[in-house]
Amino acid sequence: MTPVMVMTMVLCFALSVSVAVSIGLASVVGIQVSGANMLISAKEIFSSINKFPLAAIPFFILAGNLMETGGISRRLVEFAKSIVGGVQGGLPMTCVLTCMIFAAVSGSSVATTFAIGAILIPALIKHGYPTSYAAALQATSAELGVIIPPSIPMILYGVSAEVSIGELFIAGFGPGILISLALMLFVWIYCKWKGWGKNDGEGRMPFGRALWQAGWALLMPVIILGGIYGGIFTPTEASAVAVFYALVVGVVIYREIKLTDLYVILRKSVLSSAVIMFIIANAGLFAFLITRAGVPDAIGHWLQEVLKSPAMFLLGVNAALFIIGMFIETSAAIIVLAPILAPVAVHFGIDPVHFGLIMVVNLALGMITPPFGVNLFAACTVARISLDRIVRHLIPFVLVILACLMVITYVPWVSLALRDLVYAR
Repeated sequence: MTPVMVMTMVLCFALSVSVAVSIGLASVVGIQVSGANMLISAKEIFSSINKFPLAAIPFFILAGNLMETGGISRRLVEFAKSIVGGVQGGLPMTCVLTCMIFAAVSGSSVATTFAIGAILIPALIKHGYPTSYAAALQATSAELGVIIPPSIPMILYGVSAEVSIGELFIAGFGPGILISLALMLFVWIYCKWKGWGKNDGEGRMPFGRALWQAGWALLMPVIILGGIYGGIFTPTEASAVAVFYALVVGVVIYREIKLTDLYVILRKSVLSSAVIMFIIANAGLFAFLITRAGVPDAIGHWLQEVLKSPAMFLLGVNAALFIIGMFIETSAAIIVLAPILAPVAVHFGIDPVHFGLIMVVNLALGMITPPFGVNLFAACTVARISLDRIVRHLIPFVLVILACLMVITYVPWVSLALRDLVYAR
């Protein structure tokens, strides 16, 4: 059954069939070949999405879209620019810092790309930066949307590997801050070398005024994350609070969301949520079938025999995930691979929360690597350029994040120090 499923899935990928349909079709073919009852497919598809933590996904997507339309994104940009925008290369640094702040609420890298890119890509081009560089920078910075909590891929990993989502969220701050600082340092040095951004401070607001204007926007991540770690509400409930807060701020306080805008916002959010849920449903069925076939155990035993040490295991997993992430959507990859790899990681003595951060950061790279990087498509749409034009500027950013990934992989306290402090053991 398993070889037929894998061959069917690979064939569908080769024919450019969507990931969700490829996985679902491979699962159905596998059931047919094994002679099992087709009712299994309906049962497992329903079971895959009938999980309370998954309710956070549509809410966080809706919150991100409300922030984009409600003026919260623009105010966060002005606030970030008031902090780092005064130096040469300050505008690219503003892009990274804004995405870092926006990520603390949105949970989605694509939402971050559209919300921040719509403001900063035109601004970067206006200040003399190449369009291809602006798009590559925005696509890379938006990756922080799934690394800094709350994060949709972390929710999926927590559900799939049965790991505390709260612990994953708190552990995400270390890697997220590390990657943000590394990117800001890189773009500052790169702009100095290229001679770009000497006039980036033009139109920059004073810090006090920017802070006052962005006050309500900055209060949002404080409420959401403070509520989660203060034990006031769960991550899933926090997603609903984020929607309510973004709606009140956008409609009542900033008054930039009109009643006519709500239909467009809700429609866009429903479509994005449906795509992710469809992937989750089909990937859940696929994961159930390969688990019943004993594939995870077989892979686990094979990895234990071939990769004798934790260091070699992590190196092998990182190489495999990097390649997989280039071709398979992050959510689907996590749902299929987390139940297989997490138990093996635990066998090697690797903390499942630490391993979850390695998986999320690595697979998030797939969002900015061709041929199927969703952030790349989003950034190219905003910048109105073709994908092939940004690859040259993209390579250095990928190398920076790969270097950060190695640090996250082999220096566990980057992820676990804050987790161990908050969740005292």
